[in-house]
Amino acid sequence: MNIRRHSPWLALIVLAMISTVGFIDRIVVNVLVEPVKTEFGLSDAQVSLMGVAFTVLNIAVGLVVARMAERVRRLTLVSIGTLLWSGATALCGWAGGWVQLLTARMGVGLGEAIGLPGLQSVVSDYFPANKRGMAISVLMLAPACGALIGFMGGAWIAESYGWRSTFLIASVPGVVLAAVAWFFVAEPKRGAHDVVADSDAVPPISAVLKRLFGLRSARQLVIGSAFAAMLGFGLNYFFTSLMMRKFGVGLGEAGMYAGLIASAPSAISVIASGMLGDKLGAKNPGAYALIPAVCLLLGGPLYVLAITQVELGPLLALVSVATFLNFGYLGVTFAALQNLMHPRMRATCTAVLNVVYGLASAAGPVLLGLLSDNLAVERGAVNGLVLAMAITGGLYFWAGVHYLQAARHYAADLASTRSSAQG
Repeated sequence: MNIRRHSPWLALIVLAMISTVGFIDRIVVNVLVEPVKTEFGLSDAQVSLMGVAFTVLNIAVGLVVARMAERVRRLTLVSIGTLLWSGATALCGWAGGWVQLLTARMGVGLGEAIGLPGLQSVVSDYFPANKRGMAISVLMLAPACGALIGFMGGAWIAESYGWRSTFLIASVPGVVLAAVAWFFVAEPKRGAHDVVADSDAVPPISAVLKRLFGLRSARQLVIGSAFAAMLGFGLNYFFTSLMMRKFGVGLGEAGMYAGLIASAPSAISVIASGMLGDKLGAKNPGAYALIPAVCLLLGGPLYVLAITQVELGPLLALVSVATFLNFGYLGVTFAALQNLMHPRMRATCTAVLNVVYGLASAAGPVLLGLLSDNLAVERGAVNGLVLAMAITGGLYFWAGVHYLQAARHYAADLASTRSSAQG
């Protein structure tokens, strides 16, 4: 008996939960920076390599799997990948040394490379273009919800039972969700809501790259969002460390603050910008880029002001507002790029973006860690990290400039792709 269902909202909720679990398994290392650093005797730059290890196989395998996803049942890949990265997360908790931990993190990246590229493609086939901003924004709640659970839950478990237990417990939900996706989520018809009819022919990867990097608006969206992602991953990676070093906050309390700030403001921002993009984009498609442009141009300078506060309360309050602004680009950007794609380009598009964002997310913590180490030589570990984070946060302004450029050309680029069958 076929017990799978074709409900768009059921699919969206299950896939959003899977994406959230993936983000938890990815980001939980952020709250474990200090205990892992202490156990293995590492520097800021060295401990940041946990992010690099995740990226190695993630970007190498993701594009290959995405090309498969344009041809085969995507929910099968989602289920298999979710199961694999959950198992690798458990292995992180059993690692007997630093090299073993890095190897296990590579396994997490491999599983996500298999399971995640098809998510946006599936959601795009369940919802029409004028509702994709909202739908993909729901999917992109994963960073916010994952940060809340990863920071708060991870910190509490690590403080109570040790950092290894955090990895072991984090691995469980993915096993359950892999089964739910397999049995209860149906594979949608490709291109069901698109002007361009679907066919069995899969456009070459060169066509995907042409749209992503040849179209002026898409190119600026990719650059701006990649830069914002790099900054965000770097800042979030060291935020609990900042509170522990500068204000003497315990791991559990620091994780709670980091989780709340990284979740509630960004969740509201992601959904609000997605819905606003759909509403304003009906008449002016450039709104999909203009909304995040305004947010980033305001959020960058505000983050600098926030991170240099000398008291914890004002720092947390201002960082919350800056987070609301600096994460407004997430859902609306992915929706804008998916709308530019042919139905059988979307998984590949997501994988190419994952390569870009994977490199950016790996570079963010490493660059911030190196900057912190260098500044610490003269300014000390605390002030060196504060200054490094202030410099990094201010660069959000630069990302906003790229979104302004994208807004100028998006409407014309969207019209040109809709008049072409395969770009």
